[in-house]
Amino acid sequence: MNTVQTIVKFPEIKLKTRDGHKLRGYFGQLFKEHSPLLHNHYENGESRYRYPLVQYKVIEGTPHLVGFNKGADLLINLFLKIKEVNIDNTVFPVLDKNICQTTINLSPTGELARYTFLTLWMALNQKNYTIYKELNENERSSFLNKTLQNNILSFYKGLDFFTDVRIMANVQVQEKVTKFKNQTMLAFSGEFVTNATLPELAGIGKAVSRGFGTVSKK
Repeated sequence: MNTVQTIVKFPEIKLKTRDGHKLRGYFGQLFKEHSPLLHNHYENGESRYRYPLVQYKVIEGTPHLVGFNKGADLLINLFLKIKEVNIDNTVFPVLDKNICQTTINLSPTGELARYTFLTLWMALNQKNYTIYKELNENERSSFLNKTLQNNILSFYKGLDFFTDVRIMANVQVQEKVTKFKNQTMLAFSGEFVTNATLPELAGIGKAVSRGFGTVSKK
């Protein structure tokens, strides 16, 4: 199955990795009348509990907007309307912005590929965190492998792609501590090998709309 991806990049603006959620807040408010896909909330205020089709990321200091399918088309339509970015009351005029739209075949190829996490992978929810902390080192590795498999399948499901091929994943990651919604959370840096096909800069795991779990093929 093919999926359409659009990436918008602002090469002259420099932000911090943790500013991904601020990008989401700014653009979600700026274009709130256009689509709930920009902020994952419907008009009545209810959350849209699906894989976010528009994601906000700061990669190596550079802001990116990443959209899939309807989100990809939405970014194309809004591209020319983006004149500035306001983060914490600091206005960055957009003097240069790049846009790229590609079509990607998500079907697993049967070959293994190595990916790296460009931003921290938020693998665990509250329930899984409790289970994870009680496991030994070998059990934790197996647990994270299974978690990543499920994250990839959730990503596929969010793009309405379903496969009969068994998704395999093997992670090599390190524990990191990060702040999320003013709470201290356990996250992971590192890389993994999988037979799944993942688009460049796709988000895997929790909080991907805010930039967590961004992957890149090595």
